[in-house]
Amino acid sequence: MNIQLVAKYRKLLLEEKQRILNNSKNALKNELVLSPDDLPDETDLAASEINQNLVFKLRDRERQLLSKIDEALARMDEGTFGTCEECEEPIEPRRLEARPVSTMCIACKERQEHREKIYA
Repeated sequence: MNIQLVAKYRKLLLEEKQRILNNSKNALKNELVLSPDDLPDETDLAASEINQNLVFKLRDRERQLLSKIDEALARMDEGTFGTCEECEEPIEPRRLEARPVSTMCIACKERQEHREKIYA
């Protein structure tokens, strides 16, 4: 993969990483504040707890994505970015455009998902 294309994907990954980190900071300030004084009854408390659980799940997904972004950046440094981990063929640029953290080409990913569905 040429240097200009890798630089383009690096920029996309770093922008996404920064967006996630900014969202996390905002969540700590705004979304995770729970005061019993603001919740006069059990229904309000239950709704607030459901909302907090959703926020925690979203933050966990973002944490996992941050890990994948860091792994993709490491692959760029190693020179293996854009190469399928299974078949070692180049990953299609359109796939990397849509999901720059991809580690497999579409064909290998489909085979993996099919195997997971069979053994699930």
